[in-house]
Amino acid sequence: MDAPVIEAQPRETGSKAAREIRNNDRVPCVLYGRTVESTPLQIPIAALNKLIYRRSAPVAEVEMNGDTWNCILKDYDLHPLTDRPLHADFQALEEGDEVTLTVPLNYTGIPVGQQNGGDTQQIARELTISVLPENIPAQIEVDIGELVIGDSLHVYDLETDYEIKTSRDQTLVTVVAPQIETAPTTEAEEEEEELTEEEIAEEGEAVDTEEGEPGEGEEAAGEGGADEEYQ
Repeated sequence: MDAPVIEAQPRETGSKAAREIRNNDRVPCVLYGRTVESTPLQIPIAALNKLIYRRSAPVAEVEMNGDTWNCILKDYDLHPLTDRPLHADFQALEEGDEVTLTVPLNYTGIPVGQQNGGDTQQIARELTISVLPENIPAQIEVDIGELVIGDSLHVYDLETDYEIKTSRDQTLVTVVAPQIETAPTTEAEEEEEELTEEEIAEEGEAVDTEEGEPGEGEEAAGEGGADEEYQ
């Protein structure tokens, strides 16, 4: 894979020197490896940002004072508020030695389930793998074109030439059925429902009144009959 070239410069150690480096739009870094002595250096912040946010494996060639190292960006620290890079570690790649790094996933194809109205949810964006330097992939290609509604793709479904360190049970992609949204009730519909309830209540009262009147008549007739009996 093509790796960007980063021009580095030596640097002094210590917090004061690090602040001065950052004030000049550069980032204090450390380069190390199995056969490489730990080396403090500094690189432009723009070069580090490109490496952090590019959609491929974080591999770079670091050049300094005529020396060149094939490296991976092993770790970095960001400011908690501004996301500005504060420090970075580069690990020199050694021939024959496997290296562990994070590589972005590249999903290809449009799932059958999505074409039938389903919703494709990409759960994972990258995987951690262990691989020889010469076999580091720029991206991990994953074909999701055959997934139907209800299908999920996991790490254990992948076939690769390298070891995947991410949990085998990690879900990568899932295709779910579309959600059916219920239309919200409008004010007019609410008023109509209230009127209907009032009409039902009024009809109930009317029925009670009509049923009650004959009862009163019957009671009056009964009283009249009693009066005649005792006259």
